[in-house]
Amino acid sequence: MVAFYASALDGIARNPALPTPLLLRLLAFDEGGGHPPRDAVQRAGLPEPAVGVILAHPNPGVRIDFAMSARAEPAQRARLADDPSPKVRAALAYGPERLPRTTVEPLPDAVCARLLDDPDPSVRAALLNSPHLAPSFVASMAAHHDPEARRGAVRAWEILPPGEQAALLADPDAEVRRAAALRECRRDARVTAELLRDPESAAEAQRCGLLVRADAERCVAERTHPAALAENPSLPADLVERLAVDPDEAVRLAVSLRPELDETRRMAIDFTAGDFDRGDGVRWVRDGLADPEVLRRAATSAHPLLQRAAARSPHLPPDLLRLLARVEDPVLENLLGIYHPDTPEEVLMRVFARLGGTFSAWMAETHPRFPREGLAARYADHPDGNYRRLAVRDPAATPELIERLSHDPAVWTRQAAAGDPRLPLHRLREALHVPELASSAGANPALPEAEMAAVLERAGVPA
Repeated sequence: MVAFYASALDGIARNPALPTPLLLRLLAFDEGGGHPPRDAVQRAGLPEPAVGVILAHPNPGVRIDFAMSARAEPAQRARLADDPSPKVRAALAYGPERLPRTTVEPLPDAVCARLLDDPDPSVRAALLNSPHLAPSFVASMAAHHDPEARRGAVRAWEILPPGEQAALLADPDAEVRRAAALRECRRDARVTAELLRDPESAAEAQRCGLLVRADAERCVAERTHPAALAENPSLPADLVERLAVDPDEAVRLAVSLRPELDETRRMAIDFTAGDFDRGDGVRWVRDGLADPEVLRRAATSAHPLLQRAAARSPHLPPDLLRLLARVEDPVLENLLGIYHPDTPEEVLMRVFARLGGTFSAWMAETHPRFPREGLAARYADHPDGNYRRLAVRDPAATPELIERLSHDPAVWTRQAAAGDPRLPLHRLREALHVPELASSAGANPALPEAEMAAVLERAGVPA
């Protein structure tokens, strides 16, 4: 297949104006071991005939693409639960990759239960590692015959009935007992004491277990896991103060992130926040990204890691978003641009200018607040092609400007213009035969149906 025909075909696969008959023809493509473009398989709102073609496709790679589509309805993907290929069932069990500002609906509990009992171990492992399981299903695994499933059920510890918690704590499998104990130790000092004697559990028990005074003093003196201990919410205040002046910088940093400190005490600690540390390790903020009180404590702090941790939440109220948007911190701005749908335009433009490349393109195309109006006047003649392509986003850009930008020296600017429906038809037809523009031109919703059909013909997709 000629390379630019293949590129044009990829573009047509994601073209929002692609008629259903051509979509069905494209999805059925399997000649010579061919594979329809992934964008065709993972389109949003696929009609039922298209889903039927995918589910029956002889190439398991096509079915895998659909199993991992974030745009497909869970009930549609669930129809692959009995697929003959364990690779397809494993892809279904794990589900789509998690992307910022997107949510994936979990598969029905009954389908997950079937996958958990799948005869192939790779399918069972994929399900247990999936980030998309409903809490109700996770909790239901507490009585499963497979110890790996029972250990997975510990993730739903807070909603498990006391009887099921007790059963997991007494489970015949040592790993299940350890996982359950590491949850129970947060409220039980006796369980914490037992875990402290287990080298495999000691660090986590020091981090989150309920400590009696004697155990806390011994942990401080022994210094086996001092940075983990510095996070422990039950650590007595005087021992917290001792660790606040510890010679280990990581220990002082951990103390500075404790939730109970007031700002005066927090900022009096001699800590250093890494220039690229995103605050992912601040557990009490990470676990409370939907909790207004947690977000307020973190966002109003002067500690850069608490601010960055809060910036990962899409639930920031407007006043906290405005507060963080005024902080001069590139890492924090990047996080706001990635995670928050209402990030102010001026922040998004600073992130765009700073990062450039693929990330900037993704943000400009997907962020609901990324600016559009006025970009043509500001950037059509900018010396940087990364900015000239922004002019294509402007609703006021004329067809003449779009055509001019389709000949721009910068390839990304040319590609942006080739995909714009205002591009004059004669230039759009030309772009279909230019290797670096063929994909963008194929995705252009102004491309006539006859031209789409011709691309399929030239690419060898049979009628």
